[in-house]
Amino acid sequence: MTLSSTNELQRFRLDDRVAVVAGGSGGVGVRTCCALAAVGAKVAIIGRSEERLADARKAVENVGGQALAIAGDMAQKTAADDAVQQILETFGRVDVLVNGIGGGAGTALHAAEEYPPAEWNRILDLNLTTALLVSQAAAREMIAGGRGGSILNISSVRGQLGIDAGYSAYVAAKGALDALTRQHATEWAKHGIRVNALSPTFVRTEQAATLLAAPGFYENLVSRIPLRRIAETDDLVGALLFFCSDVSSFVTGQILTLDGGLTATQ
Repeated sequence: MTLSSTNELQRFRLDDRVAVVAGGSGGVGVRTCCALAAVGAKVAIIGRSEERLADARKAVENVGGQALAIAGDMAQKTAADDAVQQILETFGRVDVLVNGIGGGAGTALHAAEEYPPAEWNRILDLNLTTALLVSQAAAREMIAGGRGGSILNISSVRGQLGIDAGYSAYVAAKGALDALTRQHATEWAKHGIRVNALSPTFVRTEQAATLLAAPGFYENLVSRIPLRRIAETDDLVGALLFFCSDVSSFVTGQILTLDGGLTATQ
């Protein structure tokens, strides 16, 4: 096929491929699942809430996609391994993994010199251990399948920037996730597995509605962002499809910051 006759948008398609979205029942996760389904992927949705998983599955089916919902705590190795095994039994392969489990920063704000070990472990498990364990399970299958694959970690600008507000565990977890992205990219490149990350600033989701409604919070937040707004879930989709599809076949070990220009000012 010559370049002139190629439909460039077809390169973003994921027909006949299986995409796993860990944390797929959250606000960003559901939008991710629907985007992947819309370009042809079968989608496995991993989460902890049966009710929210059912809603996510329905959302995928509403855009014409095929979905599998799996409940479990991905901070446990046996649960992560079992989730990937269920995906293999249903769909027969794993081609794409999006690690979107995370958050919880606002529930664990403590002075750095007094940060409680239990809270440290909880936030690191949620934002780092989950990504490690699901990535290991998925990568083993990608290696065995011999088809390569794409792993995309959802990080945060807080992996690059400190904040004087008690976020020690969260920024440490996201900073480590950025480093793990580069390390996995380096080790798994020989198997044709690409590993990248998205690093957004604050994203508007249903879970963040109460915080955004707090007096002065939004105004103070966007005053530091050159584009003068926070991210919408739609803002992540273009980069997501780029990294998960063949369009980015020569891209690995990269962290793309989606922050409205925030880090450019630092």
